[in-house]
Amino acid sequence: MPRSKSAILILIIQGVLVMEIMTGVMTRTWSAVFVAASTLGLTFLPQRFAGMLGIELPRSILTAIVVFIFASMFLGEMADFYERFWWWDVVLHFTSAMTFGLMGFLLIFMLFEGDRYAAPPWALSVLAFSVGLSIGALWEIFEFSMDQIFGMNMQKSGLMDTMKDLIIDTFGAALGALFGFLYLKERQLGGLGRVMEQFVHANQRFYGKLRKKD
Repeated sequence: MPRSKSAILILIIQGVLVMEIMTGVMTRTWSAVFVAASTLGLTFLPQRFAGMLGIELPRSILTAIVVFIFASMFLGEMADFYERFWWWDVVLHFTSAMTFGLMGFLLIFMLFEGDRYAAPPWALSVLAFSVGLSIGALWEIFEFSMDQIFGMNMQKSGLMDTMKDLIIDTFGAALGALFGFLYLKERQLGGLGRVMEQFVHANQRFYGKLRKKD
C-alpha cells in the first residue's frame, strides 16, 4: 500500500534530522547534535503519547504537529529563522495556540462522550480556550528552562518576547475555541471542520452520544 503524502513528509523531516545528527557528530558540532536529536525525539512523541491514551491521531493532525516541532525547534533555532524572519515566531505561536484550542475542545467534548447538549457551547469553548492558553504558558516555561539549563536563546528579548508570545497565544486559543463553538452550532468551518470531523470519526468510541440536530 503506497504511503500518503503526509507520511512521506514526516519521513523526510525525520531523515533531515538524522542527517543533521550525523553531520554534527562528524564535525563535532555538539549543539547541533543536541537540537537535532531533541527535535527528532519529539517527532515520535505525539503518536506514542496518543497511543498511551488510547487516542488515534488522524494523519493530518499528526503531520501538523511534526511540522510545528520541526519549524520551531530546528528551523527556528538551528537555521535561525526566528532572527531571519520577524514573523516566524508570530505565525508559529498563533497557529499552535489555535490548534491547541481546537484539540482542547475535542478532548473536553470527548469527556462528555460527544453529547452536544450536556453543557452550553460557550462553556465548552471557555474550557477549550483555557487549555490552549495553558499549553502556551507551559511552552514559555519550556523556553525559559532551555535557555537557563542549556544556554539557548529561545526567549530572545526575555520578558518582552514572553509577553508578546502569550498575547499571541491568547488570540490563537480564542480562535480555536471559537471554531469549537461553531462546530457545536454545526456551522461551516471549511478545512478545520474536516480535520475535527476526522478526529471524531477516528475516535468514535469516545463520542458515543454524538448526534446531529433534528
